[in-house]
Amino acid sequence: MTIQTPNRPTPLVLPATCALAWLAVAGHLAWSAEARRPAPVFARENLVAWCIVPFDAAKRGPDERAEMVARLGLRRVAYDWRDEHVPTFEAEILAYKRHGLEYFAFWSWHPDMAGLIDKHGIRPQIWQTNPSPSGEAEAKVRVAGRQLLPLAEQARKLGCKLGLYNHGGWGGEPENLVAVCRWLRAETASDHVGIVYNLHHGHDHIGDFAESLERMKPCLFCLNLNGMNDGANPKILPFGKGQHDKTMLQTILASGYCGPIGILDHRGEIDAEESLQQNLDGLERLLGELGIAPPPSTRP
Repeated sequence: MTIQTPNRPTPLVLPATCALAWLAVAGHLAWSAEARRPAPVFARENLVAWCIVPFDAAKRGPDERAEMVARLGLRRVAYDWRDEHVPTFEAEILAYKRHGLEYFAFWSWHPDMAGLIDKHGIRPQIWQTNPSPSGEAEAKVRVAGRQLLPLAEQARKLGCKLGLYNHGGWGGEPENLVAVCRWLRAETASDHVGIVYNLHHGHDHIGDFAESLERMKPCLFCLNLNGMNDGANPKILPFGKGQHDKTMLQTILASGYCGPIGILDHRGEIDAEESLQQNLDGLERLLGELGIAPPPSTRP
């Protein structure tokens, strides 16, 4: 008696070239899914509203400013000021607390802030321009460092970081920012001193931005964006409208920098909310063009 075995389907065997093609497709799909993940460095909670006080055409007060920042979905503010804002230093701190904002940084220094920092338990970074003294290169590092040392010591006692701010001249050069930062770290035996790098003061380093960023990265406390054209024409431009913005964004992503990112207003002729929104829109568009899922917007 012959027992017949049921027919079984013949296993599908793909030619080698076909199998490789399928692997390539699978790899591409996996890469695409990875590429579309949000870049945490550009998440809204990591962005810092910057230059929104004296440059706001709407001339907002503390509460109006805090409401505006929260409305944009931002959670951090770097506070810049002029003499007329000194009487409202404390009101600004309280407004940020009411609206759930972080008082992230204080530009320059004013003695009134020391008591307010302690009183309200805030720990802002202190952003101070890196000096540009005269003399030989090595001597300049020591002179600049000694000028900043009292503020560095005060910042340490307050539990704050001191960010050396580029604003042109010798002190604004990336290698000199790093040199003065290292000198101060050695003198204070502390790593609370770092660098705040502003693209709007860095047009001379568009060409070597990747190298400059790599040099500064171990000390970098915040990186402030700006639209970048050759010749600083114009100097202040919403991010996304500059001829070099996409390339510089790729450089930031490739560098592995994951610290705070500043979103710049600095245009006194328009409402700060409009200016910040233009920068956020430009950032979102460029991230999309690079295949990066844009950070979620919390706009109403």
